[in-house]
Amino acid sequence: MKLPLHGSNPQYVYEAFNLPLPEEVLDFSVNLNPFGSPYTLHAQWDRLFPLVEDYPDPDGTSLRSLIAREVNLPVASFLLGNGGAELISCIAHMLSGKRVLIVQPTFSEYDKMCRAHGCDVSYIHLTEGVWKLDVSTMIDQLEHADALFLCHPNNPTGVLYSHHELSKLLNACEKYNCLLIIDEAFYDFVPKNITFAHEVSKSKHLVIIRSLTKMYAIAGLRLGYMLADPKLIKYVQSFQPEWSVNALALEAGQICMRDQSHVNKAQSYITTERKRLFRQLKHLGFTLSNSYVNYYLLRDPTLNKQDSLIYWLLERRIVPRHTYNFPGLDGRWIRLAIKRQIDNDMLLEALRQWKEI
Repeated sequence: MKLPLHGSNPQYVYEAFNLPLPEEVLDFSVNLNPFGSPYTLHAQWDRLFPLVEDYPDPDGTSLRSLIAREVNLPVASFLLGNGGAELISCIAHMLSGKRVLIVQPTFSEYDKMCRAHGCDVSYIHLTEGVWKLDVSTMIDQLEHADALFLCHPNNPTGVLYSHHELSKLLNACEKYNCLLIIDEAFYDFVPKNITFAHEVSKSKHLVIIRSLTKMYAIAGLRLGYMLADPKLIKYVQSFQPEWSVNALALEAGQICMRDQSHVNKAQSYITTERKRLFRQLKHLGFTLSNSYVNYYLLRDPTLNKQDSLIYWLLERRIVPRHTYNFPGLDGRWIRLAIKRQIDNDMLLEALRQWKEI
C-alpha cells in the first residue's frame, strides 16, 4: 500500500485504501489554523495580484525587517524560504556527507533531505506514549554528530520540551561542535512563550526554523524563515536559488504578521477545544498524545496497526493522517488536526460509532 508522505491531497489516501474519493471530505490530516487565513489578507488580496507581473525582492528586505523587529534580532540573522521545507533542504545540502542525528518521531523531511544529500543519518527514538526528552542519554551521542534535528513543539505528537532540557542540549552541542536545529513550525499555537529564538544571538551552534504557513493558513503560498548566526545564514543562502520566495508570499507574510488578533483567536480556541475533545476521546477509550498544539496522536488501544480505523473514517468522509512514515510509530497511531467545532463533532460521532461496533 503506497501512502502519501504528508497530509493533504486526500485523493492519494483514498487510492491507497482502494476507496472512491467522495465529492466532499473533512480533511483532518492538514494541521493548519482552523480559522483559515486572516481576514486582513482576504481584504487586501485584490491589491496584491498585480505583484505577479514583476520579480520579487530577492532579499525580502521588508519582511525580514518586520520579523527582525518582532524577534529582536538583527536582519542578518534571518533567511526567508519557500516554506520551511526549502530551508530544511538547504541546511541538508550544507550538511552533505556529515553525521546527522534526528529525534524521532518527527517530520519526515529532515530524514528525506539529509539522505538525499548523502548524510550519515541516525535516529534517537523517544519512548512511545511518553516522548520525554532524555537529554542525559542523548548527550552521549552528540560527540560523534555534526548536527541534531529536533522538532518543538513536536510533529506529530504535539509534545513540548522544557527550557531546561533544551538549554542542556544546546550546551552539549556547543561542547561537541554539533549544530542544534530546532524546528518551531508550530510554536505560535502555544499561548505561553516556548521559543528558543532568544538564544540565537548567544550561540553559533543554534538554528531555528519557522513556518508562516501553519498559523496563517497560507500553505499554498509557501513561506518560512530560519534564524541563525549571520555567517551561517549567509552560507545556507548560497544553496538557495534566486527569487526563492514569490512576491505574493512576501507581501502576504507582512500582512499576516501584523494581525496579532488572528493568532490570539486561534490560540484561545485551540486550547479550549483541545480540552473538550480530549475529555470526550479519553472517555470513549482512545489513547492520546499529550499535545499542546492544534493536532494530536490518537490510537485505539485494542488495535496494533490502525488501518481498520483509518478505513472506517475514510468511509465516513473523514481523512486522518497515517503514521507509517514516522519511525517509531509505524502505523500504531493516527494524527488528527483540531478543526472547527462542527467538524470536530462529526469526528467524535464517527469515533463513538466505531467504539459501538
